[in-house]
Amino acid sequence: MPTFTPDPTAHMHLCILENDDLDPPLSQRYTRVAAMFEHLFAQTGYQGRIDTFSARHGQYPASFETYDAVLLTGSRADSFSDEPWVVALREQVTRLLQGQHKLLGVCFGHQLIAHCLGAPVQRAPQGWRVGRQAYEWLGDAEHLGLAPGVPARMALLASHQDQVLALPPGATLLATQADCPVAAYALGDQVFCIQPHPEFTPEMSAFLLDKRRALLGEPLYERSMGSLSEPHDGLALARFMIRFVQYGLSA
Repeated sequence: MPTFTPDPTAHMHLCILENDDLDPPLSQRYTRVAAMFEHLFAQTGYQGRIDTFSARHGQYPASFETYDAVLLTGSRADSFSDEPWVVALREQVTRLLQGQHKLLGVCFGHQLIAHCLGAPVQRAPQGWRVGRQAYEWLGDAEHLGLAPGVPARMALLASHQDQVLALPPGATLLATQADCPVAAYALGDQVFCIQPHPEFTPEMSAFLLDKRRALLGEPLYERSMGSLSEPHDGLALARFMIRFVQYGLSA
């Protein structure tokens, strides 16, 4: 008789701090930002619980103690701004870091956590990074389901004009490219952050590109739209994020 092995994620409990509201055309399809992560994690086989709070609207759990990790989503806001809700979020994240809570950050979340760790975050010198972007993965190739001993590359969908300009003190660089040197980092087994969006779909990226077409200019717009037909590694990155919550970098 076969032995039943319970899914190790079944008892996990994640908190998503949602840092933006979707534009109406996107909300009709994706509902809300956190739902995109819920869908992505479900594709990995994740069977645990997820609670969502809108940090943008001042919502937080009464306590973070029951959560295995807290995920900070992207946002159109600047992580270094003086907007009251951003200041409040930085205060929350600083307390979470001091309390040794496990954190995941994506795009704005990646930048805000780095800011709280003492790293410089500003406008990217190269301007907007949009569409499908390729990165060198500096972690173990197995993290992305790749064979060991070969150069690891990762492609994800990006949309940002701000960047982390230097690695936070004590952090390990995990992904890089010439125009985005700090594309992903980890701080021990406590923090994992990534600049591009594993949760994005090509349709989501296309909407944002259309929205900013005049701002981006035709050459960048056309190149970026054309890149969306190529596959990306969002699912592989999501699997790594879940494993990081379970085991840290030793997974």
